Order: sequence, then structure tokens, then C-alpha cells
Amino acid sequence: MESTHVTAPSGSVEREVRRLRKLQHEGRHEEALNDARRLIGGLPENRDLLLIEAVSLRHLRRTDEALAALERLEALQPRFSRLHQERGLCYVALKDAPRAIDALLHAVNINPALPASWQMLEGLYRLTGDSANAETAASHVAVLKGLPPEVVTATSLFSDGDLAPAEEIVRAYLLAHGNQPEAMRLLAKIGIAHDVLDDAEILLEAVLKLAPDYRAARYDYAHTLAQRHKYIAAREQIEQLLVLDPSNLDYRSLAATAAVGLGEHESVIAIYRDMLVDRPGDPDVHLWLGHALKTIGRVPEAIDAYHEAAAARPDFGDAYWSLANLKTYRFGDEELARMRGEEASATTNLPDRYHLCFALGKALEDRGETAESWDYYKRGNALKRSESGYRPEVFETNTRKQIEVCTPDFFARRAGWGDPRPDPIFIVGLPRSGSTLLEQILASHSRVEGTHELADIPRIVLELQGRDPDLDNPRYPGVLADMAPDDFLRLGEKYLADTRVYRSDKPLFIDKMPNNFRHIGLIHLMLPNARIVDARREPMACCFSNFKQLFANGQEFTYGIEDIARYYRNYLALMRHWDTVLPGRVLRVQHDDVVADLEGSVRRLLDHCGLAFEPGCVEFHKTARSVRTPSSEQVRRPIFRDGLDQWKQFEPHLGPLKTALGDALTRYKEP
Repeated sequence: MESTHVTAPSGSVEREVRRLRKLQHEGRHEEALNDARRLIGGLPENRDLLLIEAVSLRHLRRTDEALAALERLEALQPRFSRLHQERGLCYVALKDAPRAIDALLHAVNINPALPASWQMLEGLYRLTGDSANAETAASHVAVLKGLPPEVVTATSLFSDGDLAPAEEIVRAYLLAHGNQPEAMRLLAKIGIAHDVLDDAEILLEAVLKLAPDYRAARYDYAHTLAQRHKYIAAREQIEQLLVLDPSNLDYRSLAATAAVGLGEHESVIAIYRDMLVDRPGDPDVHLWLGHALKTIGRVPEAIDAYHEAAAARPDFGDAYWSLANLKTYRFGDEELARMRGEEASATTNLPDRYHLCFALGKALEDRGETAESWDYYKRGNALKRSESGYRPEVFETNTRKQIEVCTPDFFARRAGWGDPRPDPIFIVGLPRSGSTLLEQILASHSRVEGTHELADIPRIVLELQGRDPDLDNPRYPGVLADMAPDDFLRLGEKYLADTRVYRSDKPLFIDKMPNNFRHIGLIHLMLPNARIVDARREPMACCFSNFKQLFANGQEFTYGIEDIARYYRNYLALMRHWDTVLPGRVLRVQHDDVVADLEGSVRRLLDHCGLAFEPGCVEFHKTARSVRTPSSEQVRRPIFRDGLDQWKQFEPHLGPLKTALGDALTRYKEP
């Protein structure tokens, strides 16, 4: 008789899972298996049903079938700790201790709050005569027994990505029982996962007041401070940890992160080289070292570091992409063959695969093999877009709201608000629009400090958005209308205080976060005398350059032709609005004009910033400074025209982009 495929409504799946687990608890494994398989017919990717199937099969002593079911589950959810625990139990049933230990270790490395796994590991280690590891496992069992059961359950759920039920359990526990350090730390980690970093910081600070010797909480606190770009405070916490355990690689890595944030790249390099003494084959440390060397222009050493990373892990897509992202590196035939093989391998994971696709796209483009290059760029973008939650409607809503709120009358009634200091120069626009070149030109002036893409304005926007923002009906920018003069003065003062760490004694500094074009109204109200420069590039060149660029983070709009075109068109609409309501506030610099007339463009840029002409700004490529963007190598060479029309060799593939851009193809030239 054929089984009937049943698709349970989404609201009832949880009830069905609870019912099936009850059947298992009662020992009714055949019934649980049959019902689970009927539900799997309509929900083939539900991890809980697939796990129930495997558990029932093991209890029915159909262990080989259980292991096959776990393989299917692993293909969908490779970091689901309970599948690895169940695999360990299957190998225990088969009396295969080594494989059982491997599976259970995999489980607890993902999810340390698995008492059953630790207890089984303790027994297996004692069985195999490994008393040291048996004691370690026993200590983990003891720690978990010493914690409230609710906290253990919530921690386990959190480790497997079930944030909502974990938060519900831990909040209820804290409300009922008051402050408990591990519960508070877990709630902070849930906040970090939701990017609610200010709450996480407050919680972790409170944990350390209750338990100042709690190293894991101090590490989380330091990490949160670093994520909030509070690098000096983060360093203070890391230094306390390093006094206690100077060889700890996690602490040293976080110390390097803080040093990167503070622009101390020589010390970063020293930290990574020191780490490699202890872990010479660590691919990640080699990669990080390469990034630090690249940032300060030590390219041959960076190439060596990236090669070491790829040698340590042959499918390490980021190592190959980092070589490609140097823009000046050329891959040999042997490297290309190796990259193709790793990209095609069924065992290569998603991030490595799309990194390899982008690297192959660049390598083949450099060889003039545009058809195959395009195939890899297209595949890499599709893979990257598949893991993105980007919604173009969110930016379009923001654009519409900015236009509605920020009218000429709105600004006229708020004239003179904010902090009057003229220190910042904001360079805005789209990525890959020539903004790094403008930054390098300005940073070559004796009165200007070059920093990097500062996250301070986006962080202020997140605070104005409030908790649990409704992306379809956001609080910002409407909240700007409710704010008083002192609010904007405070924000301006805070911005200048928080960015002080990136500056020396030069009177002006650059903030080159490109997406700040979305917040020019806020910037004007906070810092009415700041200079603003819009770096603009011809749309086909700009959009294609973004399409073939894999960004380290953010810029999620770049991984689809339609998304890029929509973003560019909305950028033009919003910049036109700023020009209308704040006439003369923004200087527009077309990249083509800079290439065609460098000195004239430099003089115009300096005039806008109130700076006297200096010849060093024309010879910008001679300025030694750290540059973190993908254009780092290009701005260390004299200006060149090669990149202006690179997109044209891909023109046969770019018809959809032209169509989607529409009148933006000519409208971008508007003054």
C-alpha cells in the first residue's frame, strides 16, 4: 500500500513533533517512525522530523538505515548538534568506539550543553583507557549539573540556532529567579545574534559585576565592545584576559581585531606571526596576516600569506578570492586547475564555493576568457544571494520616507542645529564608484586624516530605529521630526567623540562609509558644517564592478542584477532630493572627470573642503597609509583609464542590467 504524503500546516508542525517525541518516550518507535515518514513526505527538509526518523530507526535496531537518514539530515543541517549526537549513539550501538567518540566530540564542539553526549564520552574514554579525557568529560557533566535545567535547555537550543525558544526560556527563568550569571550571559549572546549589541553590552557588564572572574563572559564582553567599534575599551578587557592566559589563541585573535580597529597594523602583523609560531598550519591566521599585510601595502608578503592559507586548506575559497581581490595578482594554470576542482567538488561548502566562483571569475576575466568568467561571476552571485535576506523594498521605503520627512521647510526650521565643528568630510555614494581614490587624494593633504569606512552613522541610525524595528514602517527617519535641538547637538558631539580614536592632530578627517548617502539629512542636522562629497560613477561601470565584487560584509544589494539596478536608481533619486532640499551642501564628483582632469578635479574637491591646493594631492599614489577597501592596490598607483570601460567586454551578457537601469543611464549626469 502506498504511503500518503501529508503536509502539515506550519502552525501544527511543532505539535506533531511533540506528539512523535512522546511516542518515542513511550517506546512506540515503529508508530513514531511511520508517522514521521508520512510527514517527511510533505516536509522533506524539516530537521526535527528527520531526526525523529533516525532515532526511531536506531531504537528499532535498524542502525544502518539510521546512519543513512543522518547523512541526509547532515546535507541539510551540517551544524545541527543533535544529529552528531545521534550518530555517536548509533556507533555506540555498533560498538565502534573511535567513530562514536568523533561524532560525539563534533556534537559538543557545536553545542557544549549536551549532557548526554558528555556522559557518553566519559564512558567511552574510560572504556578505551583515556583517563585524562574522561576526567575532562566528567568535569563538563558536573558543570552542566550545577546549572539550572532551564539554562542548560536554553543554551542547547541557542547552540542549534533556535533563538526564539531559547530567549523565551531564559527570560522566563530570569524573571522568576532573578540575576544568574550564565542565564544573563546567554541572553546577551542571543542579543548579539540579533545584532542588539547595546543590550548585550549592558548585560555582560552586569554579569562581570556579579562574577568578575568569569572569563567566558569577559571574552564575550570584549568581543561585543569590538563589534561596537569601542576598540580601546575592548583592548582593556582583552589585556585582563591575556594576563591570565597569554597563550590563548582566541584572546590573541581578539587583541588583533582591536588593533585593526585602531589602525595599528604593524602590531596586528606581530600578533598574527606570533600566533603562527604556535599554529603554523592554521589557514585562518595565514589569511588574517595576509589582510593586514595588504592593508599597509606589503603585497608580496600578503601573497605569500594567502598562498600559505590555501596550502593549509586547499578548498579555502577566501584565500583564493583574497589573491584575486588584490586586482594585480595573476593566477597560473596550475592554480586555476586546482580552483576549478575545488569549486566543483561536492564536499566544498557554500561560502568556499562562492568565494572560489568570484576568484575564478576574476582570474578568467584577466585572461580575456569573458564567457566562462561571466558564468563564474553569475554562479558566485547566485550562491551568495541564496544565503542573503536582502529585501530591496526596505531601502526603497527608506528613500520614500526620507523624501517625505526631509523637506526644505523641515531643514529651514532647524537651521543652526547640531555641533558646529567642521571636522568631518563624508565621502558617500555607491561602492566601486571611485570613493577610495577621492579618499586617497584628500588624505594626501597635510590637514586631513584618512581613516576608513566608519560605522558610527549607521550605528546612530540603528539606535534611532529602536528595538525590533518594523522594516516596512520604520521609526526612522520619521523620528527626526520629534527630536529637539539638544538631541542633534548630543549626537554630533557623540559622533566626534567616538571617532576621535581614529585621528591624530590633523583638523579634518574622512568618513568614507559609502551608504551614508542614505542619511545626509541626519548628518546635516548633527554636523551642519561637515563637508559631504558624492562619488559617482557611470551606472554600467559601477553596477558591473559591484556585481563582480564579493564584499567582506554588507552591500547585500550587489548580488543580483535587478537588485543592483534598483539600488542605483534609488540612489539617484535620493541624491536628487538632497540637492533640492540642501542646495550646494553636497559636491558631486564624477569618476570619469577625475580620470580625465585629475588636477582640476583635485582643486575643485579641495575648494569644497576649504583646503588650499597641495601638489601631494595630485601625487596621491605616493602617500603611505593603510587602505582596507578592494581598491587598495589601485590607489597606490598613478591614475589610469583601464577600469573605466572594463564592463564593455561583458556587454553581451549585460542586456538585463541596461534594461533595469533605464533612464539612469543618462540621468546619472545630472549636476
